[in-house]
Amino acid sequence: MTSNAETGRPSGKRGVGVSGATTNLWLRLLYFSVVAALAATAVTCVIAALVADGQSALSAALGAMLVMLFFAISLLIGHFVGRNNPSGAIGLFVATYFIKVIGFAVVLFVLGKPDWLHGRWFLIGAVVSVVFWQAAEIYAFSKARLQIYNDPAEPKGGPDVSA
Repeated sequence: MTSNAETGRPSGKRGVGVSGATTNLWLRLLYFSVVAALAATAVTCVIAALVADGQSALSAALGAMLVMLFFAISLLIGHFVGRNNPSGAIGLFVATYFIKVIGFAVVLFVLGKPDWLHGRWFLIGAVVSVVFWQAAEIYAFSKARLQIYNDPAEPKGGPDVSA
């Protein structure tokens, strides 16, 4: 590898391209997270059906779907708020977290547990979906290209004019 400072040729076999800003960051995170959690939930449901019965598989699916629903709310809020106010999205995430915890508690405690629900498989499905959702979200976020610093403003006469 050589520098292209003097020759103007690309360094290495391939040139380095410039990519634009990441579009729809939150929707991209949502997509990767949903795909990973659904795949893990499907495997968990198959294991539950083989080890126990169909109601256990349904319990695992319900636990996972409930978790995915509440996690998706955060990313959708990030998508809609983050476009107009990126720094305000963090504060809204914190508020949304408390709303999700209360909402999850309402669903579990107020609605009660149906007779057919297997609590152990419900918990297993929820935990598996949380782990895979978070892993996919962290991976997808680590691959996002985010501009951290503002580009410097050019002088009034252009880049070749010295002040």
